[in-house]
Amino acid sequence: MSVDSKFVHKMWDDNEICKMVDGGVPFPMLSDPGGRIGTAYGIYDGEGGVNTRGRFLIDPDGIIQGYEVLSPPVGRNIEESLRQLQAFQHVRENKGNEVTPSGWKPGKDTLKPSPDLAGRVWEVWKPKQAFD
Repeated sequence: MSVDSKFVHKMWDDNEICKMVDGGVPFPMLSDPGGRIGTAYGIYDGEGGVNTRGRFLIDPDGIIQGYEVLSPPVGRNIEESLRQLQAFQHVRENKGNEVTPSGWKPGKDTLKPSPDLAGRVWEVWKPKQAFD
C-alpha cells in the first residue's frame, strides 16, 4: 500500500516488479491517497506526502503480530518477511504449543515452551540447524 494511485502501481508492477518477481506482484496493491491508513499505522509523512516503508503482519483476527518500519533509503528483505509470516502461521496452527526460534524456517525444529526451557534455549535449539 502506498499513497500512489492504482495507475502508478500498475506502471511500477509492469516495468519494475515484474523484473524482480516472475509475473509481477501476486496480490493487489492498495492505494492510500492522503495517507489516512498510513496515519493510523504511524507511518505517514504528511510533510513529504508519502508513507514510510513499513511492513505489518496482521493475523486473521486483525491483530498486528509483527511489523518493521524502515527509512526510505533502506530496502526490505522479502525472504525475511516471508519467513516471519510462515513462523507466525506455524505458531498459530499449533496454538502456541510450538514456538519458532530466531532464523526458524519450515521443516526445522521448533521449541516447546516450558519452564525447563528457560536458560537452555541455545542448548536445546542447536541454532546451527536454522541457518543450514
